[in-house]
This record gives sequence, C-alpha cells and structure tokens, in this order.
Amino acid sequence: MTFINYYSIIHFIIWFTYGKYFYKSWSLFLLLSVGWEIIELFIPFNFAIESIMNKIMDIMINIIGYSFGLLFKK
Repeated sequence: MTFINYYSIIHFIIWFTYGKYFYKSWSLFLLLSVGWEIIELFIPFNFAIESIMNKIMDIMINIIGYSFGLLFKK
C-alpha cells in the first residue's frame, strides 16, 4: 500500500473548495476531516481499506488543500 493514492487528489480538491468558498472554521474542518478518516476504519467498502499511514497522509493533504483554499480566497 502507498501513502498517497488517487483519492489524495480528490481530498485536496474537496478541501481546497471548502476553504475557498465555504470557510467555516478550523475546528469544523478538523472535525470533519479526522472524523471521516475514523469512520473509514469501520465501513465495509474497498475504498476505505487503507493503511494508518495513508490515513495520516490524507489528513495532511486535507490540511494543505484547506490552507490553499483559504489562501486563494483573498
């Protein structure tokens, strides 16, 4: 398994868009981002089967996407 996969691009795009157009707060962003990765641990779908390192990288990519979205908002 890799640390970054094609879902990583989707993560970036989603959180970039959220940061650019729908800014709420960092706490809500973190709740949604980390919460989804935790939910993925328990759902029985193939897309959710990832290593813990991949889940950590997903959160890091989410943070980068959200930050860039906020940056390009101005």
